[in-house]
Amino acid sequence: MKPGKTALVTGSTSGIGLEIAREFAKQGANLVLNGFGNAQEIESLRAGLAKEHGIEVIYSPADLSKPAEIAQMITQAESKFGGVDVLVNNAGIQFVSPIEEFPVEKWDAILAINLTGAFHTTRLVVPHMKKQKWGRIINMSSAHGLVASPFKAAYVSAKHALLGLTKTVALETAEFGITVNAICPGYVMTPLVKKQIPDTAKARGISEDAVIRDVMLEPQPTKRFVETSEVAGLALFLTTDAAASITGAALPIDGGWTAH
Repeated sequence: MKPGKTALVTGSTSGIGLEIAREFAKQGANLVLNGFGNAQEIESLRAGLAKEHGIEVIYSPADLSKPAEIAQMITQAESKFGGVDVLVNNAGIQFVSPIEEFPVEKWDAILAINLTGAFHTTRLVVPHMKKQKWGRIINMSSAHGLVASPFKAAYVSAKHALLGLTKTVALETAEFGITVNAICPGYVMTPLVKKQIPDTAKARGISEDAVIRDVMLEPQPTKRFVETSEVAGLALFLTTDAAASITGAALPIDGGWTAH
């Protein structure tokens, strides 16, 4: 990524999103951080990234389930930087439950944040990208965007649908110097995944150790969690000129899970 670009990474106050934001900052990109957390810790993170890398960093607390807040975040980015050059739709939530017990409000929330939020951010940044004839949109799908697992009806549905959105927008923007791709990680030990462990143990009636060994790592032939740095490295590559012909792709980074 060329220095001076502006990157918006949703869900970037922790986990994969934060690692991607850090990697972009190292390349000299200005950042729009977004996510939930302790206000003092987020401000320390924002100021630290700006100082360490000599870039400008702003923070938006936008709730990705609320279109008006998403629009306000994009307006904030445009006012500060002129527009968003690189968009990473990373924000996501999870809930584990058998389908007959799946809370309707959890279904609605997961689709709103994991899928519909990406629709809103994308539709709002594309005009700027088309105007300058350059842009990068990276959607954080999942191995669960390619294959399913039990007890994750909403998450699997949202991540599959995100691949459809990726392909559609890629076709619409292909002649404008814009690429749109999806990264599909296997299990990465993030706060989102850590929270799943006791929930999955309860849903399956097994121990938490068994969840890690027999549920999370069993389908990954490497038998290890994917590192956040590995996902961030792939995201960074997709922003480069070398990746200019990669668009509409779903790129697994899953230790061989979907090779089965």
